[in-house]
This record gives sequence, structure tokens and C-alpha cells, in this order.
Amino acid sequence: MKLKITLSLLLIGHIVAAQDTLFARKMVDTLTSPYFWGRGYTNNGAAKAAAFLTQQFQDYGVSPMDGKSFMQEFSYPVNTYPGKMEVAVNGVTLVPGRDYIIRPDSRGVKGEGKLVQKDSTIFLDSKDRILVTLENKLTWSAEQQAVDYTVIQLDKKLQKALPVSIKANIENVMVSDFKTGNICGIVKGTSKPDSIIVFTAHYDHLGGMGSKTYFPGANDNASGVTQVLTMAKYYAAHPQPYTMAFILFSGEEAGLLGSKYFSENPLIPLKNIRFLVNLDLEGTGIEGITVVNATIYPNEFALLKQINEKNKYLVKVSSRGKAANSDHYFFTEKGVPAFYIYTLGGIKAYHDIYDISATLPLTEYSNEFNLLIKFNDALMNRGIN
Repeated sequence: MKLKITLSLLLIGHIVAAQDTLFARKMVDTLTSPYFWGRGYTNNGAAKAAAFLTQQFQDYGVSPMDGKSFMQEFSYPVNTYPGKMEVAVNGVTLVPGRDYIIRPDSRGVKGEGKLVQKDSTIFLDSKDRILVTLENKLTWSAEQQAVDYTVIQLDKKLQKALPVSIKANIENVMVSDFKTGNICGIVKGTSKPDSIIVFTAHYDHLGGMGSKTYFPGANDNASGVTQVLTMAKYYAAHPQPYTMAFILFSGEEAGLLGSKYFSENPLIPLKNIRFLVNLDLEGTGIEGITVVNATIYPNEFALLKQINEKNKYLVKVSSRGKAANSDHYFFTEKGVPAFYIYTLGGIKAYHDIYDISATLPLTEYSNEFNLLIKFNDALMNRGIN
């Protein structure tokens, strides 16, 4: 009888894990689809994503953090590229995202001219104020300003000859007041509602570069958003003694702007946060996870490692010190105990057009979810299990 019960529990565990992974795959597929256009600044991508994610919280039974609205609105300036994105080098038309990217603080330009080599990787069309550079890898980002020249970065590996001529038709729009918002929800605690555990991830990505190219952002950070949604779905169905809070930040790619805004305008008392876990780049895990702030909060890190070793969820839980590399940072600066966890191994796509759902393995998605659930149990003084 004992063997049958054990086998049944194992079977149930495998079924739940399979369901979690199916949910994750569907969610990452959705968030990286052309409809959301990179969850960025053109084609209304960020706003579409915010509306979709708000609806997810509502469907799960999560409540607005302030009791009124899931959206904590804010705004900031950003340089965008909604229209023409045409570049030819040496008379050859190039493909945006694959062959080249525009440095995100570049102005728009329409011109054609000769390129003068300045050094081994830099070429200048002084008439049109265009700078062409050769790069080993093309990675894009977001900028809050537009400078008075244009930088076109070429993939060095794809260039068959040194660039000697350039033709460009690039449209930029500097948006001085890009309106967006953090999505904030809670599940009230059953016995200790003033003690709060928070899960966060940023839902914004880079959007589009021109009208035909967008950056899907599967690992960065549809994966982290999906893990937070999974936690929200679980805790809405299983309320805990502590309040569970969930924040999906906007503006991370432009400089951690959403998390900075929330930390300065908190919808919950920061002093009541028992712990915050920020999730970014959650789509792999073959080589385990790294925990930023592990050296700042050694007791919680030891607890996390102990749970992992007992249950054999991940091959490795690595320690890292303080770093201003994701949305945990401004909370740490205000004394909120926080980890930033990211997965290791697998695909290397990052801030490029190749960060797509189809190649994101979600290798340890369910194991990481289970590790976090048990970590929360231990934080709520239920012991290690």
C-alpha cells in the first residue's frame, strides 16, 4: 500500500510539472508573438502586453495592490523607430536585426555617401553624420535620448568587404512622455497579512526597430513574467499565512525605471516585505541558477541551497554579490531583502532577434517553481521540506 501511495504521489507530481511547463510554453509563445511587437515602444506593444497581463491577474483571482487598479502609471522619454529602416552598404541592401542594428540613441537620417575609414572598425560619412561600426555581436537596447548623429552597427562576420559606401533612410521619433505602468497585484495573507513576500519580473522588452523587425524577448523576459504568473495563479488558489504580492515592471530596459518608480512610490509598506524575489532570464537552467545578493543575505541563501540540495531540483545554486543589473536593485538600496535569480546554460540569445520562444528550452521551469514554493514555506517558518 505504501508503495502504491508513493507511486501515485510521484505520478501526480509529474502531471503537475507537465501542466506547468505547458502553461509556460503557451505563455511565452503568446508574449513573444508579433501582436505584442517586442512589448516595447512601437505598435502599442507595451500597452497591449500590460492589458493582457492585467487580465491574467484578474482571471486568476489576484486583487489590485492598491484596491483600485492593477496599473501603477508612470512615464519617461524614449527614442523610438516606428517607420523606415533601410540601410545599404556597398550597394547591398541589409536586413535589420540580422545584418545591422541602429544604436538606440541615434537620430533619424536620409542620405547617401562615401565612408572614410577611421580605424579598423569605424567608418565615417561626415556629410550625413553617419558612423558605421563593425561589431562581433549585435545587441540592441533602449535609450532615453537622441543624439545628433546616427550610428549603424554591422555584424562583422557577415561583411564580405570593408564598408566604403552607405545609403540610409531611417526614421526616429523621440517620445518625450512615453506612458506605461507597473502591474501590481496581491493575494492577502490568511493570518499574517502585514508580512509580505513579493515576486517581480519586468514585462517590457525592446519593441521594434523599424516597421518590419521586432525583438521577441523570450528569455528576456517573457520567461520571468511567466514564472511570476505561475506563482500568482498558484497562490490565488492556495492563499498563505503571509500576503503574496506580484509586480510586473515596465521600463526595465530603459534603466530599471519601473522598479525605481515603485520603490519611490510604494503601494505596500516596504518595511513589511519579508523577502522579494526578482526573476529575469528564467528560460534555461541546464547549469543551474545564480542568485544575486546571495552574499548580502547569507541566511536566506543558505536556506535556498539547503532546500535545493534536499529535493535535488537544480544542478547548482551559485552565489553572487550585490549588482545593479535588474529590478531588485532599488529595493535593496532601500533596505528590502531581495534576491535576483537568473538561470544558466542553454541558448545565448540576448537583446537580439534570435531570443525566440521556439529555441527557449524552459529546461528547469517546473523545478525552479517548486524550489521557490518551498523557499516561501521556509520563509513563513514552516521548516524545510
